[in-house]
This record gives sequence, C-alpha cells and structure tokens, in this order.
Amino acid sequence: MHVPTQYPFSAFPDRSEEQQRATTLFKKKNPNDCFFRNDAEFDWLYPEHLQSLSQKQWTPIAIAKKAAEYLAVKGAKVLDVGSGIGKFCLTAAHFYPDSFYFGVEQRHELVHYAQTTQKYLDLNNVSFIHANITQVNFHQFDHFYFYNSFFENLDQENAIDDHIETSYGLYAYYSRYLKSMLNDKPSGTRVVTYQSFGEIIPIDYSMKDLAYDSLLQLWVKD
Repeated sequence: MHVPTQYPFSAFPDRSEEQQRATTLFKKKNPNDCFFRNDAEFDWLYPEHLQSLSQKQWTPIAIAKKAAEYLAVKGAKVLDVGSGIGKFCLTAAHFYPDSFYFGVEQRHELVHYAQTTQKYLDLNNVSFIHANITQVNFHQFDHFYFYNSFFENLDQENAIDDHIETSYGLYAYYSRYLKSMLNDKPSGTRVVTYQSFGEIIPIDYSMKDLAYDSLLQLWVKD
C-alpha cells in the first residue's frame, strides 16, 4: 500500500488590500492606548485621592493632545511648568514619541506618582523633576506648557493640599519669574497656556491659535 509522504496542500487566497491594512493597524496598536482614550481611563492609574482632583487640577486628555501637537517639534525638549501628576507630559510622550518631555513639580508626592506611572507605561521620552521652578535651568528646554499652576496662590480654598506656602505675593513673584525666563528664550520658542490670564507671556510673543473657548492659547516668540 502506497502512503503519501505529504499531506495535500492548498494555498490560502491572497488577502485583499483592506485586510492587509487592518492587520498592519492591529500590529501597530499600542497596548497603552486604552489609558489615553478619556480622562476616566487615565485617572485609573492613580490612587483615589488624586483621581478626585482630576477635574480641577489635571490637564484634560483632549487639551494635552492639542497642546502636544503644537509643541512636539521633532527632537525638542518640552517643559511642563507645574506638572502635577504628569498628565500632560505622559500624554504628549505617548502620542509624540519623537520629542522629549520634562515636568517640574514642587510636591514630592505628585512627582512620585508621575514617575511611578511613567515606569508603568514604559515611556522613555519623559522624566520628572522635583524642584521649584526657580531651581530649573530654562536654557535646557526648547518649548513650554503652562496650566496656570500658580493660581492656587489666589484660590487657596481649591489648592491641591496645604503642604506648601501660598500667597498673592508668591503668585506675583512666580508669574514675573516665568515671564522673565520666557523673555530670554530665542525666536521660535513655543509656549502653550491653559486657563492662564496671559500675564506670563512677554510682549514679543505672538498668539498663533486659540481653542476650547479661548482657554487654550498657542504662542510663539517672534
């Protein structure tokens, strides 16, 4: 009796272009995308007491994406002034991996959770600095994001906590300091402000765009 040495074989039909594109998109999907679909999904990464502050204190995902789109010049170093739990930097780093993002924050607890989340998400183009902004060398950075982190000095009832000193004098001091740092930056420097009164923007910066009821403002130095 003759036993065949090979099983019968029939090639699968060629896949359509649409099927091939779908397969490619599936392969490229980042498993961390689920955390950046909306604010609730992102907030899940943090303990409950920080989740409860989300609506008032942390940059919304949609705002972070819009700001990052403007600031994400390839190879640029972007500084978030008062980075909190790191939401802007982490969102920007996820969607725009060809730039580098740094957050400076004076509350050690928030820096700790920002760093913990950065490690969990395995994002290598972002880091966080525990410091006051007066300790930061602004010459090391190209572009800047500012979500009015000084405002708690005016609205102390809605401050993140009572662990740091707040006062109107500090609000004025930090605003003047940041404005002077931005004033020293070269032409082409980009700045995005969210819910800011504009007092930190030097006169030689031009507004390039507005979004979200004018709360988000995109600037560049002339």
